[in-house]
Amino acid sequence: MNVRRVIPAAALGGAVALGATALTACSGASAAGGHEDGKLQVMSSFYPMQFLAEQIGKDHVKVDTLTKPGVEPHDLEITPRQTGRLGASDVVLYLKGLQPAVDKAVAQSGVKHVVDAAALTKLEVHASSGHDHAHEGEEGAGEEAHDHGHDHGEAGEDPHVWLDPVKYAEIAKGVGAALEKADPGHAADYRKNTDELTGKLAALDTEFKDGLQNTSSRTFITTHSAFGYLAERYGLDQEGISGVDPESEPSPARVKELQAVAKKDNVSTVFFETLASDKTAKTLAADTGLKTDVLDPLEGISDKSQGADYFEVMRSNLKNLQKALGSK
Repeated sequence: MNVRRVIPAAALGGAVALGATALTACSGASAAGGHEDGKLQVMSSFYPMQFLAEQIGKDHVKVDTLTKPGVEPHDLEITPRQTGRLGASDVVLYLKGLQPAVDKAVAQSGVKHVVDAAALTKLEVHASSGHDHAHEGEEGAGEEAHDHGHDHGEAGEDPHVWLDPVKYAEIAKGVGAALEKADPGHAADYRKNTDELTGKLAALDTEFKDGLQNTSSRTFITTHSAFGYLAERYGLDQEGISGVDPESEPSPARVKELQAVAKKDNVSTVFFETLASDKTAKTLAADTGLKTDVLDPLEGISDKSQGADYFEVMRSNLKNLQKALGSK
């Protein structure tokens, strides 16, 4: 998001403390068999990557993450010590363009098996209003003033691919293949686990399709324009409160514009995310006579999350969307 939170280095110092001992002990090893516990050492950049590694690797992997639970990941900064821990890993799993500091650290890590999730599926450019994409040409030009992407590289691709179960499954297949290559002795298990996970993601996709097929409205308003892929997959329109810090009040002009959108598209709810304040959503809701609810971009799991893992939170998102859109 364009919200830039400064995260103190001290707060991040313990982000991977749980895995520090294991990772330090395995420095220089290049295969699972080279570690005392015989497990493949996997470092993930943030929760969606961690979840894939855990689901596919299961008992054969030891997974750690650079982003502490409950921390908004976009502007994570990591220390030289954490960069060193990357070099002690067998596999690094990240999403290039989401966390610049991680991108730099990965490039310097020297790890043999590096998996960039952004290379495992097609990324697109999403505006914060509606379905407008850069590849649709002039048609989306009018939304440019409202596009408040996360400044993800020159092309401005939207990195939030994990919120589309279909694209997340594509990434899962690539992660599974990478684990097989890094630890061929357990390749059959990785293939089995990958098939099991992609099957669950296909079922989740069906739940979203069926659950959002017949609704009173197709438009939702959110403080974080992270749901472009989800909106496109299920025929919805995302209206982001563009250019506004989730913890500050939206501009009068944008409030007026969103009031018109809400009236025209029968919008009932303003969504906010779990890792940021709900102040903006509440302010806009008060000004427009709307309700507020949570739509979680699943960048991390905390005690505030509406679920304990990816699938539980995604189903909470579906339930909240159905309620807001007037599912029939």
